[in-house]
Amino acid sequence: MNICCIGAGYVGGPTMAMIALKCPDITVTVVDMNAKRIAAWNTGQLPIFEPGLDEVVNQARGRNLFFSTDVAGQIKKADIIFVAVNTPTKSYGVGAGRAADLRYIESVARTIAEHAESDKIIVEKSTIPVKTADAIQAIVASNSKGLKFQVLSNPEFLAEGTAVKDLTNPDRVLIGGERTPDGDCAVATLVSVYARWVARDRIITTNLWSSELSKLVANAFLAQRISSINSISALCEATGADVDEVANAIGKDSRIGPKFLKSSVGFGGSCFQKDILNLTYLCESFGLPEVAAYWTSVVGINDWQKQRFANRIVKELFNTVADKKIAVLGFAFKKDTNDTRESAAINICRSLLAEQAKVCVYDPKVPAHEITADTLGQGVDNPRLTVAADAYAACAGAHAIAIVTEWDEFKTLDYAKIFAAMPKPAFIYDGRNILDLAALRKIGFRTAGIGKP
Repeated sequence: MNICCIGAGYVGGPTMAMIALKCPDITVTVVDMNAKRIAAWNTGQLPIFEPGLDEVVNQARGRNLFFSTDVAGQIKKADIIFVAVNTPTKSYGVGAGRAADLRYIESVARTIAEHAESDKIIVEKSTIPVKTADAIQAIVASNSKGLKFQVLSNPEFLAEGTAVKDLTNPDRVLIGGERTPDGDCAVATLVSVYARWVARDRIITTNLWSSELSKLVANAFLAQRISSINSISALCEATGADVDEVANAIGKDSRIGPKFLKSSVGFGGSCFQKDILNLTYLCESFGLPEVAAYWTSVVGINDWQKQRFANRIVKELFNTVADKKIAVLGFAFKKDTNDTRESAAINICRSLLAEQAKVCVYDPKVPAHEITADTLGQGVDNPRLTVAADAYAACAGAHAIAIVTEWDEFKTLDYAKIFAAMPKPAFIYDGRNILDLAALRKIGFRTAGIGKP
């Protein structure tokens, strides 16, 4: 069997590496038009950071895992084609700001139709709206070669930072296909791939539309839990309750459970906000404005939480941060990844810069040029924004420290040393609740945490 994956990003690269590792008899090739990205996959410096990914890639690369820019050639060879291209939120036209931009999906479908010379199974791996399979099927079916194509939905449920673990031992693998003999055969073929290492009772098969919708709904539910506990964090601060204690108490209820009840400065990443906005657009398109309004409020709480965090810093620094240095520790949207998409740090930095603060950022995995571009825009410069080489340099001379990403190294810094190099009074705002605030107060810091008394 030959598998081709179009798209060498956060989804395509790790997923195909795991398939190649677990299925040494299957040839897996990841293709992308971005030659620089493909070159990185073929070196020791992978284009994405993910714990354990290097080891997986190194075991399979050159044996049965390959990375190439020959899109047309690999389409011809493949029996199964995974589509793992970007589906960003539209920034123009109808549905701008909410609907998914499917231009790359359509482009891939047309490319497959143009170059395919035999029957193919096409697998949607990208996060897409319900009924996208219809569009793909219509495009590939319009080729004049008399070929047969089956379109399957196989959404990814990876969490960045734990992708290798999630791929090795997934909660479930979801595969949707047409309820026809050919569709069932295609589903069975893809099931046989995952069944090499995933227990059969964890491989769920559904119709196409259930599978496509499940990805959006899963992310919406997870984001809703975060926004829910973050809304309660504000009430905890107002009443003197401790949000971690509240979360622990309600999480012991088996009907609720403890996961995704960690309060923070807000959720980020490539999926949650994008998928909720897409879900709201779909609901409105199908005449369900009340449902759309409900899910829109989840994003609204998240945006409010980010602004609340920045406002608290200004308030604690005597209602002005003009010309004061603020150290922002962490820029990736979560630890153990270099992904900054929709990171809360972007909003925090922009808000503080708007207040004329001097913002100094440090992140162990995000390069300086990405921090600058994400905050200011490509090619834009602002002398008030700087990037430090380490946490101590970022904090030196700062009036306040904002913990925005929960990197483990921030838990073990020498805060007494940091305190000595800061103007007094010195303030720490822990936006991830990873520090011992009582211990910091003994050093002399003024402290605050999300939802902490």
